[in-house]
Amino acid sequence: MKKLSFILALTFVVVFAKAQTTEDSVKTVINNLFFAMKNGDAALLGSVFADSAILQTIGKNKTGEIVVKNEPVAGFIESISSLPAGAADEQISFETINIDADLASVWTPYKFYFSGKFSHCGVNSFQLVRVKGEWKIQYIIDTRRKINCE
Repeated sequence: MKKLSFILALTFVVVFAKAQTTEDSVKTVINNLFFAMKNGDAALLGSVFADSAILQTIGKNKTGEIVVKNEPVAGFIESISSLPAGAADEQISFETINIDADLASVWTPYKFYFSGKFSHCGVNSFQLVRVKGEWKIQYIIDTRRKINCE
């Protein structure tokens, strides 16, 4: 009986440790995205995205209608990497992380500062896929607002 209890306890520890490691590796990719943005690091920025990644943001058009805008990953990387280091500072918190096999879904509220001044806030919704054993960002959609940011 003691041997069975030990085996079950050991199995729990191994499974828990692996799940924690997987969550940490997902967080690392997302943290690398924002580190690269803050430092204008095009190489690191490009390394976090899957080949077919999609970037979208939810906003309003001139008439106030809700629209979803697409941004090419290459354009995003070019735009961010042309900024001086420290200009694009997006500060996030990890609210929800769900992982199943090679799919991760992550929800991160954020505040964005440009050149040290508050610009806007919102939420990022990430979908990551594990490709050849490495997590990559496949999809980001975010909200952006200037009110109700506290």
